Amino acid sequence: MKLEELQSVRRDLHRIPELGFQELKTQQYLLSFIQNLPQERLIVEPWKTGIFVFVKGTKGGHTIGYRTDIDGLPIQEETGLSYASEHDGKMHACGHDFHMTIALGVLKKLAEHPPESNVLVIFQPAEEGPGGAWPMLQSDPMKKYRPDMIFALHIAPELPVGTVSSREGLLFANTSELYVDFHGVGGHAAYPHRTKDMVLAASHFVVDVQQIISRMIDPLDSAVITIGKMTGGTVQNIIAEHARVEGTIRTLKPETMNKVKEKIERTVKAIEIRYDCETSVDYGASYFQVWNDGKYVAQFRQEMEDIGIRFVEAGQAMTGEDFGYMLKEIPGFMFWLGVESPYGLHHARLTPKEEALEVGVKAVEHVIRTIQI
Repeated sequence: MKLEELQSVRRDLHRIPELGFQELKTQQYLLSFIQNLPQERLIVEPWKTGIFVFVKGTKGGHTIGYRTDIDGLPIQEETGLSYASEHDGKMHACGHDFHMTIALGVLKKLAEHPPESNVLVIFQPAEEGPGGAWPMLQSDPMKKYRPDMIFALHIAPELPVGTVSSREGLLFANTSELYVDFHGVGGHAAYPHRTKDMVLAASHFVVDVQQIISRMIDPLDSAVITIGKMTGGTVQNIIAEHARVEGTIRTLKPETMNKVKEKIERTVKAIEIRYDCETSVDYGASYFQVWNDGKYVAQFRQEMEDIGIRFVEAGQAMTGEDFGYMLKEIPGFMFWLGVESPYGLHHARLTPKEEALEVGVKAVEHVIRTIQI
């Protein structure tokens, strides 16, 4: 596909972002595109709002997996682009429109010029939440076409076009959402002694929880607890009966995630005793770390140099990706693709350079045709 064709597909997809497991229009667009490809070597199996596409290689034997995510984010777009989101309050602000377009471009090349190995292209829903990777791993199509290795990419706004980046070992952190509810007794602001103030309780929790990282986690380890949202009460002169805090936990080690959660629950219990209230803790979606197989990263580095794409060593990131569940079960790797945007991931003005689409297709296709399993 030429750049103009890739741009057209990307813009079509950018207009119709949908949230996790709601990607009905997106799935239909993808299926329509795939059905117009040569079908001789393709087996297409929809799964919920995602799709598995198995490409029969000319020699078969090994199967190479390639995964792309397809969902958008609950963000109001502010790019002002002529092809901006047509779905109010939703946007492809994490580059999944780029990811899908690259996967379709690669799939077209594989359908027209079949590779030697079998290939499984996975269009995965719900990466942003509640998580589509784990249930896809348990699905019948994955069991039927299970790949011997698997890889994926993610756009990197901070890297220039023509650049890719990866590293051996940990690339993305273990992550977990965090939701804590506090239930007490509301009442008139003039009679605080008759109430159990949940704004006060929640506020102390927000302060106390930060001590978990500073005083209970090894300084040579890495962990983050961020409280991004706090709500409570109804009006200024009524003491709040209910409050809620929402945040995220990120760690470089799975065992540290378990320790942080244990400490959070102890902190919550202490708040219950101190403020004579009831609480509940929900961790929402939790994602396993993205751990890259060194053998494949070394091959990837050399393969990119062979085709003139600049490789730079990546650092560890506290971002999360549910592709980690796939890498937990199947060896492989993930890499960053430079798209050179002044605004970062999950920003309402994210504007990746579309020239990176060709680079992505070139990189992914070359890996599929040359990787040694």
